[in-house]
Amino acid sequence: MRWFAIKTPGKIRAPGNRTITLSADEIKLYRKRLLKISGEVAVKEIENRTLHQDIFAILDWLPASFVDLLFIDPPYNLTKSFGSKIFREISMDGYAEWFESWFSKLLTTLKPTASVYICGDWRSSAALHSVADKYLRIRNRITWEREKGRGAKNNWKNCSEDIWFCTASDDYTFNVEAVKLRRKVIAPYTDSEGAPKDWRRTADGDYRLTFPSNVWTDLAVPFWSMPENTDHPTQKPEKLLAKIILAGSNPGDMVFDPFLGAGTASVVAKKLGRKYAGVEVDETYCCLTEKRLAMAEHDITIQGYADGVFRERNSPQNRRRSRKSKAALRSIFWI
Repeated sequence: MRWFAIKTPGKIRAPGNRTITLSADEIKLYRKRLLKISGEVAVKEIENRTLHQDIFAILDWLPASFVDLLFIDPPYNLTKSFGSKIFREISMDGYAEWFESWFSKLLTTLKPTASVYICGDWRSSAALHSVADKYLRIRNRITWEREKGRGAKNNWKNCSEDIWFCTASDDYTFNVEAVKLRRKVIAPYTDSEGAPKDWRRTADGDYRLTFPSNVWTDLAVPFWSMPENTDHPTQKPEKLLAKIILAGSNPGDMVFDPFLGAGTASVVAKKLGRKYAGVEVDETYCCLTEKRLAMAEHDITIQGYADGVFRERNSPQNRRRSRKSKAALRSIFWI
């Protein structure tokens, strides 16, 4: 992997911008919570922690067979800056070789029943597939709409990304009932007595719960007016991670992200009652992760997900909860 050091200038933000930022005092506070290891560690030592290190330097020190759900969002094969560093595009064969050089070692962290989700774009997806197919059972390719950015004059606008869904064996977790999507009913068919067929009437419209597919068009990429937004250039939506974590793990399971970025995988895992561990080389993003984890102590909402159901993009959701409901959530999610 070809890293180059850079500097990020300060930003002037518009009124109403909800991007999560760090003050100098917050950096001092959250820096103290970061973990660095210098040798082999037990699972308990890294459980629910943010490791401020280079994943390639600590691969051999990670515990064996401790991960239930592995989420991998590596730099894609294009020139891109990540905080203090830049990844430079290389050949497709070179990218596949780079990916396999550390991916094969990372797999020792998996339990036999583990699931693995690997993110990529059209440039890197083929290389990721070819390598993953050597070591895992590939179950599906998820394509999600990343509707952001400008158009292209001489090409199709690039607004989709892939996620390869793999498992370590044929014994794995997939909670399909936890990831159904609530959709508006376009054709409200009824039976002979006028009762809804496979849909429900509600005060705010007619809806049905649909099985999850491998095409996700209900996601919004974090932007300045969303409370989960950070300055990370490739931040994944909390809703995306919620789909993966709810489908691929159970409460109390371990979610591991070796390219943690600004912490979305750890934050959503915490909100959904899972254990987590993540590795990130950039200190600022590590501190942002810790701030978001602290915020999750008081707010477990996930935009686009409420009452155990995923909503279509831009759907309203009821954020009010009864005292009884809040108490139940605290007991389930350790808040």
